[in-house]
Amino acid sequence: MSSDTTENMGFDLTQGITLADFGDQQLLRGQVGDESIILVRTGNEIMAIGAHCTHYGGPLEEGLVVGATIRCPWHHACFSLRSGEALGAPAFDPLPCWKVERDGERIFVRNIISPAPQPEPIIAAADQPKNIVIVGGGAAGFACAEMLRRRGYQGRLTILSEDTDAPCDRPNLSKDYLAGTAPEEWMPLRPDGFYKDNHIDLQLGTVVQHIDTANHQITTKDDRSISFDRLVLATGAEPIRLPIPGQDGAHVFTLRSFSDSRRIIEYAKNARTVVVLGSGFIGLEVAAALRARGLAVHVVSRDQSPLQNVLGSELGNFIRSLHEAHGVTFHTETSLTTIEPESVTLSNGDKLTADLVILGVGVRPRTTLAESAGLNVDKGILVDEYLQTNVPGIYAAGDVARWRDKASGQALRIEHWVVAERQGQVVAENLLGANKKFQDVPFFWSVHYDLTINYAGHAQSWDAIEIDGDIAARDCLVRYQKNGVTIAVAGIGRDKQILEFAAANA
Repeated sequence: MSSDTTENMGFDLTQGITLADFGDQQLLRGQVGDESIILVRTGNEIMAIGAHCTHYGGPLEEGLVVGATIRCPWHHACFSLRSGEALGAPAFDPLPCWKVERDGERIFVRNIISPAPQPEPIIAAADQPKNIVIVGGGAAGFACAEMLRRRGYQGRLTILSEDTDAPCDRPNLSKDYLAGTAPEEWMPLRPDGFYKDNHIDLQLGTVVQHIDTANHQITTKDDRSISFDRLVLATGAEPIRLPIPGQDGAHVFTLRSFSDSRRIIEYAKNARTVVVLGSGFIGLEVAAALRARGLAVHVVSRDQSPLQNVLGSELGNFIRSLHEAHGVTFHTETSLTTIEPESVTLSNGDKLTADLVILGVGVRPRTTLAESAGLNVDKGILVDEYLQTNVPGIYAAGDVARWRDKASGQALRIEHWVVAERQGQVVAENLLGANKKFQDVPFFWSVHYDLTINYAGHAQSWDAIEIDGDIAARDCLVRYQKNGVTIAVAGIGRDKQILEFAAANA
């Protein structure tokens, strides 16, 4: 290692480097005092930014540079290299930017740029809509409101949310928070003061009863009338409950909200055995989290292998073996016929002890409000490429929105956290006149014990699967192909390749 570097810290940038220190790499890690920095070389220009993603701290030195942006390898947050701005969720906080100085052939970084350059408003305040209402306090609703203020919107901004909690980090509800390794204070996307400071009227516990699109009026369940100039529907989805006798028992739960996760945690304190119905991502993440709490876990599924319709049997069977190695018992090609206070009966006749039951068989879009308002609905609220509904000035985003995917040409409705946040951000900019198409490649991640799977694209079906690497060795890229074209990829330990696929197909 060079004399200008410190073990595991990179170059001491106050001492300077040369272009030769980059070698054939575009990214170079360094330090200024205790601060970790990434230098990015694009042509003859060198830029310096913070080394860690502001979402979960992902290592940006392992990320991907696309134009004047850098993307995090973990969850694909996108940052401006020039301003540090978090251009694409799931990150919202900017990266610190540092001043790059040259003295002859040597390049130095000593001082942070404070404050970092701020984005210009899209349109002047006089031309902005006066009153924007967002129905829904999840990923899309929050991201839309946050971006509106960041882009200089100065009008009245209201979020109407049925939730009793402010927008939170929903992916963690079935992962670290449920497992007990993420404290409650980590969960809100923003502290309470954020909404007051940014003049966002967050109304929790508010149920919208009716939308009058002609008169731009909303009626709430408690008979209040709220007017709007522009409206965003981010009503999300709700868990499916199958017609199973006993599903209304006090020990039976679905998981969608912060309060759901809290109630499961509280009930799990006195439980010994849990039955999880469903072997999708939520069901398996819940299984892993409750194993971490010491419960005996049984997963009941109609499928032959977990996630076979999403990831294929090879990767699905590997995930099953991982869960089994951690003590989970699977009951496949069966379902529940009866839930009793301390047991469940399966459709194959087996009976399992269960003092806690989690129903994780999927969700359905919450379209009733939109349909009654006369919006076009078909397996979701139909939107155009700008995420606008058939009624001008009314947009939809997140789990409830169904849009036409650029890559496949198919109408898609996808229940991914990052997709919902990115759609909320696009809607915000379009409300301010950006006329921006939603073209992001769908992306999600799933955590099972110490294993993370990243997935980009969307394969509703495929005719071939190509595996590069070794699934069992936790080093693989799985390509889902149709008519000879790769339409989606899943990876373990292949974060950079997942990023490259997403960038190439955007």
